[in-house]
Amino acid sequence: MSKPVLHLASASPRRRDLLAALGLSFTCGGADIDESAVAGEAVREMALRLAIAKSRSVFDSGDHAMPVLGADTIVVLDDRVFGKPDSREDALRMLSCLSGRTHKVVTGVALVTHSGLETAISSTEVQFREIEPDEAEAYWQSGEPAGKAGSYAVQGLGGIFVRSIHGSYSGVVGLPVYETAGLLRRAGIALPVLPGPGLQTNYD
Repeated sequence: MSKPVLHLASASPRRRDLLAALGLSFTCGGADIDESAVAGEAVREMALRLAIAKSRSVFDSGDHAMPVLGADTIVVLDDRVFGKPDSREDALRMLSCLSGRTHKVVTGVALVTHSGLETAISSTEVQFREIEPDEAEAYWQSGEPAGKAGSYAVQGLGGIFVRSIHGSYSGVVGLPVYETAGLLRRAGIALPVLPGPGLQTNYD
């Protein structure tokens, strides 16, 4: 295996898989930060603030000489942030609110290097079909909603509730690939996959 070129400040297997799909070698491990919302803070600002806090927390610990990538995903409906459910009742409440509605998924990405900070953000609209109460209950019993922002995973069983997506699918999963690739490129971290003949790569 090639030498790692960065550290992913996340324990999420979904973010790990998305980053690995870019062909990069990296290490990973979560960052312990306070993810509480700040009064009056816009969702985009919150996503970037938390992504930066995660990456800086790991980078500043001194354990990593390589760049550190952090990300944070927020589900929002009518200016209400839907975090990770803390109970069955909380998850069912979120799913009931999202049922038949269009919500936004905002993911902030931050890369901290010895040269400074690079950030990117993705905002995607996700439309749900109507979710019957017994479906929501069965979904909770599957175990998938636990630990997921908005109480669903678009790449798993939760995908059956999604009528349409306008924006970045990978951003909804947890790491917007297009934005992340551009961010890495601007920081001087080259992707190992080269464009073929006649293919122009432009992440700007």
